[in-house]
Amino acid sequence: MLNLNMRKQVRSESSATEWVSSETTRGFEPIRVALLLCDMWNTHWCVNSANRVSEMAPVMNRAVNNARNLGMQIIHAPSDAMKYYADYPQRLTILDMSQIAPPPEKILPKEPPLPIDDSDGGCDTPIELQIKTPDTSVWTRQHPEIEIFENDVISDSGKEVYSLLKLKGIGLLLIMGVHTNMCVLGRSFGIRQMLRWGVECALVRDMTDTMYNPAMRPFVSHFEGTRLVVEHIERYCCPTLLSSDFSGETPFQFDGNYLA
Repeated sequence: MLNLNMRKQVRSESSATEWVSSETTRGFEPIRVALLLCDMWNTHWCVNSANRVSEMAPVMNRAVNNARNLGMQIIHAPSDAMKYYADYPQRLTILDMSQIAPPPEKILPKEPPLPIDDSDGGCDTPIELQIKTPDTSVWTRQHPEIEIFENDVISDSGKEVYSLLKLKGIGLLLIMGVHTNMCVLGRSFGIRQMLRWGVECALVRDMTDTMYNPAMRPFVSHFEGTRLVVEHIERYCCPTLLSSDFSGETPFQFDGNYLA
C-alpha cells in the first residue's frame, strides 16, 4: 500500500473564523492512483516562471520515475502542445481508448476568491525582460528534463483523462505542476473539473508554482503567494500532500534566486 499524508484546512473548534491544518494518512494501491503533470512547459513568456519550472523539472522527473516504478499511472498534460506529440505512442494510446462520458456535474461548495490578485497575468518578471508574442504562447512541448515512458499517456483533454481513470479503475488523481492558481485549478483536467465529475483529487503541494506578482495584493513574496493559494485549495477544494510520500526524497523547495 502507498501511504499518503493528506492535509486539509478545517474550521477551528474554538473559532468559526480560524482555520487549522488537519492531516490524515490514507493507504492506496499504487495501481489505483494516477499522477498528472500539469503544463510543465519547455518555456514561458514570463521568464521567472520558466526559470522556476526548469529548476523543478529534474526533481519532478525523479519523483515521477519513482511513482511510475511503484505502479502509478503517469499522465503528461502539457496544454496546447498536442501537435508536438501527435505521433507519440503515449498520445495514440489514450486517443485509441474507449470514451466514457462524464457524469452530470456536481455542484461544488461555494468557493471564495483566491487570496492573491493575478489580474495582471501574475508575472513577476520585469516587463522589459518578458517575452512578448501576439498570443504569448511560446511553449511548444513539455520540459525536456521530464522523461516519457512506454506506459505513460499524453493528453490535455479532461474527458480523455476521465475516460482513462474509469477504464483503469483509478480512484485518486494526484496533480503536480503549474500554475496553481490558474491551470492546476482551471483546466479541463484540473482540480475543479475533476471534482465536478466526482474524481477524488489531491495537489502535490511542493511541486507547484503560481502566477503571482508581489506588486499585487496581498503584497507578499511570490512564494508566500503560492503558499496562500495552496491553503485556499486545502480549505475549499481538495487535500494536498508532499512528493516525499512517494518520491523517496525530501520535499522540493525553490532556491528563490530569480530576476525579480
